[in-house]
Amino acid sequence: MMKKSIRGNWLFWKIASVFTLVMVILGLVFIYIASTFSRSYYTAAHQQLYGDIAQHLATFTKPIKNGKPDTTVTHDIIHSTMVANPSVEVYLLDTAGNITDFVVPDTTVQIRRVNMIPVKKWLSASNGNRPMGDNPKQPGEPAIFSVAPIAENGHLAGYVYAVLASEKQQEVLTSLNDHFYFRLGFSIFFAALIVALIVGLITFFLITDSIRKISDVVKRFKEGDYSARIEGTVKGELGLLTSTFNEMADEIVNNIDKITATDKFRQELIANVSHDLRTPLSIMQGYIETLLIKKEITANGRERYLSVIHASAQKLSSLVDQLFQYAKLEANLVTPEKEPFFINELASDILVAYQLKATNRFIDLHLDAAPDLPRVFADIALTERVFQNLLDNAFKFTPDGGSIKIILTKASAGVEVRVIDTGIGIPLSDQALIFERYKQLDVDSKPKKGMGIGLAIVKKILELHHSSIEVESQPGYGAMFHFIVPAV
Repeated sequence: MMKKSIRGNWLFWKIASVFTLVMVILGLVFIYIASTFSRSYYTAAHQQLYGDIAQHLATFTKPIKNGKPDTTVTHDIIHSTMVANPSVEVYLLDTAGNITDFVVPDTTVQIRRVNMIPVKKWLSASNGNRPMGDNPKQPGEPAIFSVAPIAENGHLAGYVYAVLASEKQQEVLTSLNDHFYFRLGFSIFFAALIVALIVGLITFFLITDSIRKISDVVKRFKEGDYSARIEGTVKGELGLLTSTFNEMADEIVNNIDKITATDKFRQELIANVSHDLRTPLSIMQGYIETLLIKKEITANGRERYLSVIHASAQKLSSLVDQLFQYAKLEANLVTPEKEPFFINELASDILVAYQLKATNRFIDLHLDAAPDLPRVFADIALTERVFQNLLDNAFKFTPDGGSIKIILTKASAGVEVRVIDTGIGIPLSDQALIFERYKQLDVDSKPKKGMGIGLAIVKKILELHHSSIEVESQPGYGAMFHFIVPAV
């Protein structure tokens, strides 16, 4: 199981590969730098140790007589010097850099002239800044050298040109370097693998430990523990993952709460709609059956039955209309068609429609509008629905002989509307709930049957007009609903 987990864990292999690659690259870079500095050190050391060898040979051997190389003595001395120091190869140059004589073993010289620019720079430079010059046996590969002018009768006759790193020495040095750097490289490579393994395992443990904790929390959340959250502070990408999960979990819990609440509202709606629709339907069905069964019914009785059926049909139509109206508002399918109008005229027309109902219940229904009210800018049909729902609510909770009035006053942003009744009042604990959908006020512990969306529709319509509704009430002292309709 462990092998399968490691084999399929791409994160482990990614970390291990990255660290191994990094350590190998660092090892190769180290080898390259060490090799470069080693060669530079060797070059500088040889230049410092043997930089004056050409001067000594020019002084003590007198290699040129009468403008020509004197080989009687110089070859023996130069050969002895090269035996004592095999890394040295000595050449005699004329004033133009042409090679006139040399004593070198084994291999012939490949070029017959030495570039004089490095020679002149060498003679004028200090020990630490001497350039490299031509290697007659290896053209194209600059070598460290020593050079000294040869004077005869006070005139420049040529140069002693000594290459300080001979071809043989280069071969030996290259072989030793290859062996040394192979061993060094292997050691560094092995050490790099060990370090990469240790660092990779530690890093993998730290990362996977955090991932394991995150995975455990996600699993708990998946299994239904919606309170599960990733604790602690994590930096980097895992920190972003942690905060994102916690935010996502909070959002999911909020959505679940909303869905639960919506489902509860749906159940309440079904119950309320069933009751509200069943009541008028039952009444209509009962009276229609009576009309069908009874053959002998007076004209007055038939008219009374039909009047009841008509009233029930109107109530049923009103309930269905409210339900569809709220559904459209909830789905943001209603776009207000705003236009300027006088709201006092609209309120007056609405009160006329409710006057008969008020008279039958001995309720004082009247309008109190301030003079010179400005025109408002709103949707007339939606504003009418606001008045109707508020008046229906007032009639529902106002006892016979009570009072309902609409007061219109001028406000800074438009016209303030107040609908005041002398009903049963609203407890403070219920005032925050009455504008929610499917919420109804309980009266004497007996719930009013109905869908409870009338005031919710009012709130939605006013929100479309960038306004809000508020209520002020005390139990037993009626209620006042007030809002502002924007002016033109």
